[in-house]
Amino acid sequence: MDALSGAGPRRARGRLGAASPGARAAGAPWARFSAWLECVCVVTFDLELGQALELVYPSDFRLTDKEVGPGLPGSSRGPDLSRPSPGFLCFRKAASATCPFPTRTQCGGQRSPWHAEDRRYDSGAPVSLQREPAHYFGYVYFRQVKDSSVKRGYFQKSLVLVSRLPFVRLFQALLSLIAPEYFDKLAPCLEAVCNEIDQWPAPVPGQTLNLPVMGVVLQNLLPAPVVLTSVHELDLFRCFQPVLTHVQTLWELMLLGEPLVVLAPSPAMSSEMVLALISCLQPLKFCCDYRPYFTIHDSEFKEFTTRTQAPPNVVLGVTNPFFIKTLQHWPHILRVGEPKMSGDLPKQVKLKKPSRLKTLDTKPGLYTAYSAHLHRDKALLKRLLKGLQKKRPWDTQTALLRRHLLELTQSFIIPLEHYMASLMPLQKSITPWKTPPQIRPFRQDDFLRSLEHAGPQLTCILKGDWLGLYRRFFKSPHFDGWYRQRYKEMAHKLEALHLEAICEAQNIEAWMKDKSEVEVVDLVLKLREKLVQAQGHQLPVKEATLRQAQLYIETVIGSLPKDLQAVLCPP
Repeated sequence: MDALSGAGPRRARGRLGAASPGARAAGAPWARFSAWLECVCVVTFDLELGQALELVYPSDFRLTDKEVGPGLPGSSRGPDLSRPSPGFLCFRKAASATCPFPTRTQCGGQRSPWHAEDRRYDSGAPVSLQREPAHYFGYVYFRQVKDSSVKRGYFQKSLVLVSRLPFVRLFQALLSLIAPEYFDKLAPCLEAVCNEIDQWPAPVPGQTLNLPVMGVVLQNLLPAPVVLTSVHELDLFRCFQPVLTHVQTLWELMLLGEPLVVLAPSPAMSSEMVLALISCLQPLKFCCDYRPYFTIHDSEFKEFTTRTQAPPNVVLGVTNPFFIKTLQHWPHILRVGEPKMSGDLPKQVKLKKPSRLKTLDTKPGLYTAYSAHLHRDKALLKRLLKGLQKKRPWDTQTALLRRHLLELTQSFIIPLEHYMASLMPLQKSITPWKTPPQIRPFRQDDFLRSLEHAGPQLTCILKGDWLGLYRRFFKSPHFDGWYRQRYKEMAHKLEALHLEAICEAQNIEAWMKDKSEVEVVDLVLKLREKLVQAQGHQLPVKEATLRQAQLYIETVIGSLPKDLQAVLCPP
């Protein structure tokens, strides 16, 4: 799937085909719909045009040429059949008659500003579940059925939910409800469903929400008519069945942001494997690009397949064996086949050298020259195998596997968090009338020395070359993303502590006595800046502190000459 929104998506309530532009604001029409979805699309396969965008709802959602593809219905340019459309339209390759799967792609333009509900959600959600500003998720339901009235004898069409939220389980459950009904009743059904979604409450992290649609209530976190224990978590054990013996190696490849191709028999298997892989790092945010279902028609095809530069830090899910030849220079390729049982354990793919990678007839396997830094956890594999033998529920198997990966990631991240916290200035060094001290720089050598007495061995039983793994991690996009996020949080905390120190000071009048007007005005401007940040939920401060800061601003401005007061407080 490629992106579906361009320069400022707009919403307006109206019937299909009746565009009525309106800004996206918290109280505007379709604002509640926008809290969950960007739009809903219908894609059909036309023998002359190829993939064609048949319908977008709401009908006035703006589409750029890059997102729709030149020459397709909805594009602002004329036909150019020599150029293929982007990958979000390429859903006809599904292996079965009905095939739901998720995918992800870049946006083609700038989106309109988020309203307050967006900011509230992101401020409380884990980083891995926040809205993505530069990417769309597409949740696709493909249908292919015999139809003698069609030239090639098949009806082929896809229903696509486009969102910035990575709620895989929720939107797949939603698709399984509305897609069969849509293919039966077409546009009126789609309009009714969109109007129902427009009545949903906004997503709130940690809360159980009742989401009514088509006579069914979707309820996450608690048992309900349609049970969703979580809106985003996959059935990890089912996804990783063929690669359980290599979970440790795959976790390291994800941690290091290595380029990886997943070749699977169907879009559904490809998408689920890619999403399962990137979920291995939770609670660490996955900072690289990933495409659960990538095709030769995607706009980045040339960029990803060129041999003139190193492969990008991307996890690609593909189904076309053509990619084995095209991406043969990529360092890691995982080919999985249809699940086959070998005794109690599904048949495991083998670790193979990239030189054994052949065109088209390549057997399932993990083709890589990478050697894992950590030893394999044999006890985990035994527990999972024992669970299969005892017919343990798959939810329990998934919980065991997810807990193992969570503890592994936490064991790796905790030493980094402890070292980063030590770089924060002491609170006693923060004084009201001086610029707050700076966060000390992160020195990799100092951190590595600290591992001897405060390393992952304190919380993880796995042995191996932890130092080597950290050294490679420092060169990865995930370290850069983690460090930037933690530095930003610490800088905001430092600003909040400084604001609290100013508000707790009792001698602001005494401080102003020997200060010039320039210094006093500078204090007003800095206090106002901190106040704006705090009111935008960027600084973690109490309401009482905000009120005190506003009082101080008024006090300071009142001490200035009338002409300066008029400048600082214009009518």
